[in-house]
Amino acid sequence: MKKFALIGVLSASIVFSSCDTLNQYSGVINQALGTPSTTEMSLGLKQALEFGTNYSSERLAAKDGFLGNMAVKILFPEEARKVETALRSIGLDNLCDNVIVSLNRAAEDAAKEAKPIFVNAIKQMSFQDVTNILLGQENAATLYFKRTTSVALADKFKPVISSSLSKVGATKYWGDVTSRYNKLPLVKPINTDLAAYVTDKAIDGMFVEIAQEELKIRQNLSARSTSLLQKVFAYADQQKGK
Repeated sequence: MKKFALIGVLSASIVFSSCDTLNQYSGVINQALGTPSTTEMSLGLKQALEFGTNYSSERLAAKDGFLGNMAVKILFPEEARKVETALRSIGLDNLCDNVIVSLNRAAEDAAKEAKPIFVNAIKQMSFQDVTNILLGQENAATLYFKRTTSVALADKFKPVISSSLSKVGATKYWGDVTSRYNKLPLVKPINTDLAAYVTDKAIDGMFVEIAQEELKIRQNLSARSTSLLQKVFAYADQQKGK
């Protein structure tokens, strides 16, 4: 009977979406599952973060992972937007489109390298890190990853992106774009480091996706796909609701 009662609680909790209702039902679930031990808290949070970072990396590494996602799609560098406008105004839309596609393809290639970096950051977490994230603000895990993985991601991403930019033709397209633009009268030449720009945007996009996954598991009870996740995050909901 306890098993069926718990399933009923979980099913009902998915139907309601307000914060008050979430806190109410998470408290009931926590009572049914019990208070997690420190080991369970650590394992549960790390399990959630591994799920979230793996999913984010895989989604961005897929074809159109960047290009088809307006939240992370890489466009012309800010200082080169006038280049795009000028070239499109003289009918060079295809050239500009080729640049944008190639930038995003390079970022998608780089995203394949992210998983082990996040796994290592998760392994290095202290119990204090676990507690701060579990009971912290809704982007606490994302902020932790920004602090602990940004340098490693940049080191890993940049050579992959440099290689990919050449492979997919971005270097040539970008050279064509800047060459044509820089020949226009009275313009300031553009000399953007394309690999550095795409690396920064790829890392930004990775954290956008991780933030979405973090928010999902904090706010959506149905995203807590294992009994350990249900127990640990129900406890966190109860503690934050006090």
